[in-house]
Amino acid sequence: MTHMQNAIQPLLSKPDFHSCLNRIEAWFNQAILDRPPVRFYKHNAQFDAGLPLDPTRWGSLRERWMDTEYQLAEFERSLEGKVFHGETFPVFFPNLGPNLYSALYAGDIEFAEVTTWYHPVIESLDDLSILKNDPFQSPFFKKIEEMTRAALERCGGRYWVGYTDLHPGLDCVAAWRGGDNLCMDMVTDPELLQPLVELSVRDFHPIFDSFDALLKKAGQPSVTWMNIPCPGKMHIPSCDFSTMISPGHFEQFGFPPIRQELSGMDRAVFHLDGKGVARHLDLILTHPGIQAIQWVQGLGLDWPIQQWIPLLKRVLAAGKSVLVDVPIEELDAFMSQMPREGVFLCLGVEEGQESETLRRVERWGK
Repeated sequence: MTHMQNAIQPLLSKPDFHSCLNRIEAWFNQAILDRPPVRFYKHNAQFDAGLPLDPTRWGSLRERWMDTEYQLAEFERSLEGKVFHGETFPVFFPNLGPNLYSALYAGDIEFAEVTTWYHPVIESLDDLSILKNDPFQSPFFKKIEEMTRAALERCGGRYWVGYTDLHPGLDCVAAWRGGDNLCMDMVTDPELLQPLVELSVRDFHPIFDSFDALLKKAGQPSVTWMNIPCPGKMHIPSCDFSTMISPGHFEQFGFPPIRQELSGMDRAVFHLDGKGVARHLDLILTHPGIQAIQWVQGLGLDWPIQQWIPLLKRVLAAGKSVLVDVPIEELDAFMSQMPREGVFLCLGVEEGQESETLRRVERWGK
């Protein structure tokens, strides 16, 4: 148990959290304590919209998303009677959708039932004045900060509090500019595009650190939507937009912001979203600050998981660990073809099947 782990607030709802954190730390180093880490998730949880829109309480979906008391109460309700198996933790994740970071500077967020949308605000690379706003004065920043503080005040030992989803870099630029325009900019106006790319990551560390300081003061680990808590500072870099561009353009415009994001981080798991982004894997694997890759395969022909085992072994061979979703019906075949060192499993199982599933994983490689 490290000194940094001793500083983390205990979880009364998960008394084995210290051993779980040790298991995760071993995973980052492609080591095994007793078994690989396993996170369980509820099937179709991403489509759970919560309570219906009550017109006596909210006039719009926006109001429901921005209702701090409701968001916390719904999360706390979801914990009732729940047992957290394996490396699954109760974490409240303050969330206004994937484009929050872009909206801190300009534009608005459009709220749907279970996600949010953002519309481009930059019509011309010659005029970036709309992005001159102070992100710390954004109403969205203040709302996320309010949610974070409110959760920290009431979490006690019931759950941890994470930091919000932050997407600087090329994904932020794509939100500001629009995907089609950004693709054209790389070809026709690369010099004009560069200042926008630099702006997208300029304030990342002050923004990240403001939330990290709140969590550290309250004895919380560094954790966000991926639900992997770590002592120190952990970041989940990504560049989903890179599925649309060449390796050359990724190296020129996508990778430099990622390098800047990773400065000063203790742990990083790169979110590799599909085979389009995977064309840039060789370059991503060169970064020493990335300890692990989250592999996110697509749908349809991208299943089953077995076809991606060569890619996963390529990641392991580069000295990085992998986080991978494996359908429970494919688990035995997967374990028969993969080494267990450096693998973190995300498994969707029926309630009550967690303990038996963990026993299956414990037998892996024995």
